[in-house]
Amino acid sequence: MSPLQLSLAAIGALTVGAVVVYNYWTARKNAPRQADPHREPMRESVSHAIEPVLDVDAAVPGQSDQAREPVLKDTFTHLSQPDRKTQLDALIDVLAAIEVDQPVSGDAALAALPTTRRVGTKLFSVEGFEQATSQWEALVPGHRYSAFHAGVQLANRVGALNNIEFSEFVVKTQAFADAVGGGVSFSDMLEEVARARELDQFASVHDAQLSFTLCARSAAWSPGYIHQHAARLGFVPGAIPGRMVLPAAVQGLPPVLSLTFDTHAAMAEDPELSAIRSFALSLDVPQTARQEQPYVRLREAAVALAAQMDGVVTDGEGQVLGEATLDQIGLDLQQLYDALDARELSAGSPQARRLFS
Repeated sequence: MSPLQLSLAAIGALTVGAVVVYNYWTARKNAPRQADPHREPMRESVSHAIEPVLDVDAAVPGQSDQAREPVLKDTFTHLSQPDRKTQLDALIDVLAAIEVDQPVSGDAALAALPTTRRVGTKLFSVEGFEQATSQWEALVPGHRYSAFHAGVQLANRVGALNNIEFSEFVVKTQAFADAVGGGVSFSDMLEEVARARELDQFASVHDAQLSFTLCARSAAWSPGYIHQHAARLGFVPGAIPGRMVLPAAVQGLPPVLSLTFDTHAAMAEDPELSAIRSFALSLDVPQTARQEQPYVRLREAAVALAAQMDGVVTDGEGQVLGEATLDQIGLDLQQLYDALDARELSAGSPQARRLFS
C-alpha cells in the first residue's frame, strides 16, 4: 500500500472516530436529565405541605358527588378536618322548603332521594332539619327530620341555571316531597333564572386559573427528574400520570397547587427516556383561601424549581416572567380576593369552591 493510501486510510479512520465521538457527546448532551438515585427528596420551607391525603370530600349523603382528584392516601390523625357545615346556601342555590306533618326518618328520606344528584349540569341536594339538634344537616341514617329543603346550584363553571334545569329541579323536588309525605313551595322560575345569570356573570369576571410554564434552558428533563425535584417541595403524585399536587393543610380540601407535564411521556414504556422540555405549575385561585398564600407559594415553587433544574419561568405564550410582572400579578390577585370577599364568596370557602367548579 502506497504512502498516499495509508494517509487517506488514517484520515478516514480519524474522521469516523471524530464523528462517533461527536455523536456520543451530542447524545449525552441532549439526553434528558435523570433523577439522582442516591439523593433522597427533602422538603424545603417553600412547600408548607403535608403527607399525601385522599383529595376527595368524605362520603356524606346529600353532599356534592362531584369527584375531586384523589391522590395518595395515608392515615394521619393529626390532620385538620374540613368544616362540615350544611352545604345548601341561598347565596348560590335555589331553595325549596318542604314541610311534613310528622317527623321522617333519615333512612326513609335517603330512600326517597332521586338516583342522580344532578339537575342538568348543576348539583341537586336535600337537607333535613334534625329534631334532636335543631340543625340543618345532610341526610343521615337513624336521624329524624321535622322539615326538609331541596336546592339546586344557581351556577358553576359550565354556566347558569336555565329554564329546563329549573323545571327538572321542580320535578325531582316534588317527587321527593311526595315520597316523604310533605308539601313543597317553589320560588318564581324567572326570578331565579335571572339571579343565576347575574351570579354566573360575576363568576365569569372573577374566575382565575393561574398557570406558569417552566421551560428547560438546555438539556431536557426525564419524568423522574421532575418528580424528584418537585417532591423536595412537597408535591405528591396525583391520580393522573404526568400530574403532581401540593396537598392542602386540611384533609379533604382541593390541592393548593398542581404540576402537570406530558401524560404520554409519563406513560411511556420507559419513561426515563422521555424528554420533557416544559411543565406547568397551576393555581385555581377561587379554590384556595388567600390566608394560605397560594400565589406566594406558586411563585416561590416556580422560582425554586427553575433554579434547581436550569429552567426559566414563562407564561403560556413563552414570554419570560420577570420580577416586575410577577409582582403585578400578585397585586391583581389581591384585588380579585377583595371582590370575592365583598360578595361573600371568599376564595377557599365552600360556596366559592362549589361556584367555581
